[in-house]
Amino acid sequence: MRPALGLLGGAALAWALTRRRTKPFSFRGKIVLVTGGSRGLGFVLAREVAAAGGRVVICGRDGAALERAAAELHGVSFPAITIQADVGDAESVRRLVDTVNGSVGPIDVLINVAGIIEVGPAVTMGLSDFHEAMNTNFWGTVHTTLEVLPGMRRRRSGRIINVTSIGGRIAVPHLLPYSASKFAAFGFSQGLRAEVAGDGVVVTTVVPGLMRTGSPRNAVMRGRHRAEYAWFSIADSTPVLSVSAEDAAQRILAAARRGDAEVRFPVVARAAILASAVAPNATASVLALAGRLLPGPPQVASGRRPGRESQSPLSPSVLTRTTERAAKRFNQIAPTEDIKA
Repeated sequence: MRPALGLLGGAALAWALTRRRTKPFSFRGKIVLVTGGSRGLGFVLAREVAAAGGRVVICGRDGAALERAAAELHGVSFPAITIQADVGDAESVRRLVDTVNGSVGPIDVLINVAGIIEVGPAVTMGLSDFHEAMNTNFWGTVHTTLEVLPGMRRRRSGRIINVTSIGGRIAVPHLLPYSASKFAAFGFSQGLRAEVAGDGVVVTTVVPGLMRTGSPRNAVMRGRHRAEYAWFSIADSTPVLSVSAEDAAQRILAAARRGDAEVRFPVVARAAILASAVAPNATASVLALAGRLLPGPPQVASGRRPGRESQSPLSPSVLTRTTERAAKRFNQIAPTEDIKA
């Protein structure tokens, strides 16, 4: 008992000393790169950082979405700079960072948001689905981090915020490639914080649950794609299970300002992580039950379908209204696009 108390006391003292040494942080005047900043959570974070006086650079693969995001962000403090890039491609990331360094200046803050989601039974997932998830959700985070880190270390200053997922702490059924990639991203982010703690670089790992960002529309559906889209978009719209994109962004930026090691939200996600740690067998049983209740694999392979092509009487409906509104508000679709198209 005494060794355990001593270890706990030492950890508490180290935490207190670290907090005392951490200077108040402001985004004002900082050059902030937000990957996946053209839509969804990345778009909201970019808007919040710009409103706080940050000089925002956003990147994404969709040129049209980037143009819409730039128009939306124009006039919010410093005009946002948009660069088309694929974070899963190391050379594309190298060009991205070189462009920012040359045209704007050294990156003070990196916010890794870019990600993709595949939804469906594991038996419908192919090797390419796992590669795709790892390329964006894990390697995308690694590529950008390794490009900006040397400069941050030389300046002995920098912030890196990595958005992982509750799926990176608990493997949720029908999200296997996504969960595997997010587990990897979580481990990378957590380990990186310890590695660079003495270099003046602060790494914050974000572990969100469901967020009302409108993302189901651009997620990839496998198997019985209409049924998969229905449960995913309904869960994403449920207030008890999910948080608004604005609330998520505020929590993330507040944690980054404080220099927190990790931030988890909403309460449901924090409770699930705690339950998994305290009662792993019970948690596994609950997840197995959830897996049996989700749609089974189809008799005939349906291939890959985006959420926007997987609609049904259940989605869009009154059950998914908040997600539909979020899709329009956070640039998941063009303003003129019909949500029911």
